[in-house]
Amino acid sequence: MGSTPMCNLVLFLAILHSVLPFSLGEDKPAESYWLLRFKSGLVDPAGVLDNWSPRAHMCSWNGLTCSPNQTHVLGINLSSSELSGSISHELWHLTSLEILDLSSNSLTGSIPSELGKLQNLQMLLLYRNSLSGKIPEEIGLLKNLQVLRIGDNLLSGEITPSIGNLTQLRVLGLAYCQFNGSIPSGIGNLKHLVSLDLQNNSLDGHIPEEIHGCEELQNLAASNNKFEGDIPASMGMLRSLQILNLANNSLSGSIPVELGQISNLQYLRAISLSNAQLKNLTTLVLSGNDLTGNIPSNFCLSNSSKLKQLFLARNSLSGKFQLDLLNCRSLQQLDLSDNNFEGGLPSGIEKLEHLTDLQLNNNSFSGNLPSEIGNMSNLESLILFDNMITGRLPPEIGKLQRLSTIYLYDNQMSGGIPGELTNCTSLTKIDFFGNHFTGSIPETIGKLKNLNVLQLRQNELSGPIPPSLGYCKRLQIMALADNKISGTLPATFRFLTELNKITLYNNSFEGPLPASLFLLKNLNIINFSHNRFSGSISPLLGSNSLTALDLTNNSFSGPIPSALTQSRNLSRLRLAHNHLSGEIPSEFGALTKLNFFDLSFNNLTGEVPPQLSNCKKIQHFLLSNNQLAGTMPPWLGSLEELGELDFSFNKFHGNIPAELGNCSGLLKLSLHSNKLSGNIPQEIGNLTSLNVLTLQRNNLSGLIPSTIQECKKIFELRLSENFLTGSIPPELGKLTELQVILDLSENSLSGEIPSSLGNLIKLERLNVSLNHLQGEVPFSLTKLTSLHMLNLSNNDLQGQLPSTFSGFPLSSFLGNEKLCGPPLVSCLESAGQDNKGLSNTAVVGIIVAIVFTSTLICLVMLYMIVRIWYNWRKVSISSTGGGGAEQRREEEKWEYGEKEKRRNGEYWKVNSMALAPSQDKQNPSTCIFHFKMDAEITGNTLV
Repeated sequence: MGSTPMCNLVLFLAILHSVLPFSLGEDKPAESYWLLRFKSGLVDPAGVLDNWSPRAHMCSWNGLTCSPNQTHVLGINLSSSELSGSISHELWHLTSLEILDLSSNSLTGSIPSELGKLQNLQMLLLYRNSLSGKIPEEIGLLKNLQVLRIGDNLLSGEITPSIGNLTQLRVLGLAYCQFNGSIPSGIGNLKHLVSLDLQNNSLDGHIPEEIHGCEELQNLAASNNKFEGDIPASMGMLRSLQILNLANNSLSGSIPVELGQISNLQYLRAISLSNAQLKNLTTLVLSGNDLTGNIPSNFCLSNSSKLKQLFLARNSLSGKFQLDLLNCRSLQQLDLSDNNFEGGLPSGIEKLEHLTDLQLNNNSFSGNLPSEIGNMSNLESLILFDNMITGRLPPEIGKLQRLSTIYLYDNQMSGGIPGELTNCTSLTKIDFFGNHFTGSIPETIGKLKNLNVLQLRQNELSGPIPPSLGYCKRLQIMALADNKISGTLPATFRFLTELNKITLYNNSFEGPLPASLFLLKNLNIINFSHNRFSGSISPLLGSNSLTALDLTNNSFSGPIPSALTQSRNLSRLRLAHNHLSGEIPSEFGALTKLNFFDLSFNNLTGEVPPQLSNCKKIQHFLLSNNQLAGTMPPWLGSLEELGELDFSFNKFHGNIPAELGNCSGLLKLSLHSNKLSGNIPQEIGNLTSLNVLTLQRNNLSGLIPSTIQECKKIFELRLSENFLTGSIPPELGKLTELQVILDLSENSLSGEIPSSLGNLIKLERLNVSLNHLQGEVPFSLTKLTSLHMLNLSNNDLQGQLPSTFSGFPLSSFLGNEKLCGPPLVSCLESAGQDNKGLSNTAVVGIIVAIVFTSTLICLVMLYMIVRIWYNWRKVSISSTGGGGAEQRREEEKWEYGEKEKRRNGEYWKVNSMALAPSQDKQNPSTCIFHFKMDAEITGNTLV
């Protein structure tokens, strides 16, 4: 019992030591104090630090390692503890710390520069966090540091040159960050460095020659950076190097001969070799550089080569297939893809009997596929796409029992698909896209029970689909489009329950769809367009997972099933060019992910359902060539992602809604061939992305809005066959991207053709015919050098045509009476005709005036003659006193005297009237005017 007080005292002192910031007998805080400060800056959702408490000795806390006397912390290991927060800058107070491992957490902030004071630190592991900022220069003060792994963070900036001071460093991991700049030359000071990982950064420049100083380096990984230039020859001095990965940089040239001296190299991912002394090399990765030339001829000097993997992809290597590669008998994987190799594949390729993967795609290999390839019994993957391989697929291919993938697409192969291919029962993927295969799909294709991808698109296959295809029950993708396949779909398709994509477009399929297709519940994409299918589309609607349905250009009929709306992820619905009827289902408003909606060229009726206003993601809205009616819905303006709107060839009436101006991303607006009326809204100018505007064949009126000048990207503008009035806005001259056509014909436009149209130098067709345009044709139109169609006919234009228009047909200018110049009559001839026309008119006028005047004069003279004769008779009667016999004698005398006088020339002839003095001696005071018609002058002439 006497020892109890002593035990209590010891316990009390221990607790006191833990609680107090100062240790007994010391003048500085205890390490537990700084650890608790560190804890206070962390978030610990998993409760890893729950036992970090003053009530317990720090050496019992999770993640800590203490010195043997339990007075100092030597290690902190809190890796993968789900911690977040920042690293305390006060950790430097743990002066005995040798290991700090905070990797694989969610720490943020920067690496504290104060860590450089931990002179005893040997391992600093901060990788896989979200640390940012630069590597502190003070890191170079850690003279005893052996492992520095700070990769997989958000660190940036250049690698601090002080790294070169860490002469005891064995592991340096800086991968998967955002470092830039070059590798510091001081890296050569790290003589004990074993592993250097710099991959997946943005490092550039040359690899420093000084790297040869890393004498013990075994692993150098610097792929996926921006290094350039040659690999330094000094790397050949790294005799311990086993793994070299420099792929996906901008390195150039060939590998230095000196690298062939690295006899321990097992994995090389860099560039091509010219000296193959790498007897122990099993993996060589040279992919993703700018390497040129061919593969060295002495690559595998003997059949004893241990090389199993050779990756030379994504370079600029060229030449023919290097036959010496056939000496690499241990080779299992060969990847020469994405280079410039050419020529045929050697028949001796069968010597690579252990090869499982052959990737030669994206080259220029040509010639036939050697039949000997059928002897490569271990081959699992044959990837030859995007070459120029010709000829048939050899039947020997059927011997490859392990073959699971065969990609021959984008070649020039021909002939039939051999039935022997279906003996490759391990096949999961077949892709023969873009060749010239003919004949039918092998009848025995149903033997390929593991097949999940069948891609035969864009060939010349014909005949019906074999029913056995329906027994490929694991098939997920069937692509038979762009062929000449015919017939109906086999009923066995009902067994393809895993099918999610089927494309049969551009073939000659016909007939109704099998009702059993409704059992295919996993379909996502269906494209049966451009065939001759008929009947209802309902059998395709068994899946609620459709994302795309394209049945364009078939003969489907009946109403559009509202069941389509069960596929709520449907984004593309194309049913154009069919015989569908009825109204657009209002339930389509539930398809909120719809972006391509094409029901054009059908027999649909009714109005556009307002529920479609919920489809806010529609980009292509196509309803043209139907029998739809009603007004244009104003809610169209709420479809902010709309890029194409085509409601043409319907029966829409009323105004064009101004709200369309809200669709600022609209590229094409086609409303032509309807019954729309009213003005073109000013808001059309808000459509600044518009390329095509077609409003022709409507009843639009009013002025062409000047705001259209804001549609600066428009290249096709058609406003013809309306009732537009006013002048052509000169602002149209600002639409300098107009190219396809500017058509304003068949309106009631007046005024002159604006000279500003001469700015439309890309324009190919201009039609302003059948208007009331006046004035001369602007000479500025001669700048339209791209113009190949011009129609100015049937206006009131006048003056001379520019000479450059002489090449256009006469019909381009007819109906303008005062227009002249080739191809019309010349202006001189026109002027002559005008003058001649004026003279004839004048002559006619003169003739009419003469006839009228002559007639009037004749009437006046006749009246005067009658009056004079009447007066004369009265005088004569008065002189004779009225005696009958005397009067007769006097008359006879007068007549005789008159004859005598006429013979003697005693009359004065004054044009139409003769004035003669009386010769009567007996009556000198009597003066008589004698009017006589000259008997010798015929016609109407008066004498």
